[in-house]
Amino acid sequence: MAGGEVVVTGMGAMTPVGADLHSSWAALTAGESGISTVEEPWAADLPVRLVGQLPVDPAASLSYRQGRRLDRCEQMAVVTARAAWADAGTPAVEPERLSVVIGTGIGGVRTTLSQQQVLMEAGPRKLSPHAITMLMANGPAAWVSIDLGARGGARTPVSACASGAEAIADGMEMIRRGDADIVVAGGAEAPIAGLTLGAFAQMKALSTRHDDPAGASRPFDANRDGFVLGEGAGLVVLERAEFARARGARAYATIAGSGRTSDAHDIVAADPAGQARAISIALRTAGLAPTDIGLVHAHATSTPVGDPLEAEALTQAIGNHAAVTASKSMTGHLLGASGAIGAIVAILSLHHKLIPPTRNLERLDPAIKLDIVTDKARRENIHAAIGNSFGFGGHNVTLAFTAA
Repeated sequence: MAGGEVVVTGMGAMTPVGADLHSSWAALTAGESGISTVEEPWAADLPVRLVGQLPVDPAASLSYRQGRRLDRCEQMAVVTARAAWADAGTPAVEPERLSVVIGTGIGGVRTTLSQQQVLMEAGPRKLSPHAITMLMANGPAAWVSIDLGARGGARTPVSACASGAEAIADGMEMIRRGDADIVVAGGAEAPIAGLTLGAFAQMKALSTRHDDPAGASRPFDANRDGFVLGEGAGLVVLERAEFARARGARAYATIAGSGRTSDAHDIVAADPAGQARAISIALRTAGLAPTDIGLVHAHATSTPVGDPLEAEALTQAIGNHAAVTASKSMTGHLLGASGAIGAIVAILSLHHKLIPPTRNLERLDPAIKLDIVTDKARRENIHAAIGNSFGFGGHNVTLAFTAA
């Protein structure tokens, strides 16, 4: 059963612009922002308080007991996995042929911080007996595997902001090797806390546009000043095409290839050559030419340094003919979940022949020579798309999709 085509038969999402896949897609195509300012007391002294928060509490969809035992990122993963599984038609599959791969950049950081506070204020005997399973980075994959009864493997790539995309690449390869018939793959992240906001602010990586939260994340704009930290989860159900056809499943798109490289350059600064190689490898493994690509979902975090480097890499690898969109302009940067959300945007764009706009692009950076979709969603008969995800440490992942 090794080799062959891999299709996407189900998807789930929780984002700052929507509680689920459908509301998120509707908001993204309408160009709506999910960015706000944290008003809670814990954030009062932070230099940056701009965030992309979920519009709902994921714990509300779980039992009381499960909500208490799971970190917020694990809650998001379980809720989103259930939605993706239902969207795929709750396929009947042998547990040993079902796997889970969910990436995260930092795992249960909120649990880590809250339990450290308990330790300092009340002592070790007051720590939660569930603290370890709530803070461990593999928690989202483990809990989803338990929830779905997946015995074919539960894996967790941790490659900073490329984690969710890397998980999808891993899932595709597992099916192609014959290790599984179905893989639930993607990313989950719940990083909104004083430590993460404060530390990113110290790096001068975040936007400080507090007078205009909705306009703070502005990829490719000449006046961008940093990214906005966001939270969320995105998961896709990947399936061996023959298995999907045999059960009469709908396919949103085909995941045709992936490219993964490392810059070996700098722990933070990106290298466009490494990014361009990832794009080229994804095209080669997908059997696509640069001219085949009609859409790029750009990593595009809205940082002054990062956006032009990605534009350079895209120009090197495929040229500047493809339409480009950047959903972080609306959701903020979901770190380890961002690549999975980007993949979902690319897949839905192929499926609906509709490309969401990039919000807040008022004046294109003159150094960037790309066809960026702005103002409103664009209808276009695209047949192939790529999604880029790049992470601190020099991790580069590109996913290539074709219309089903």
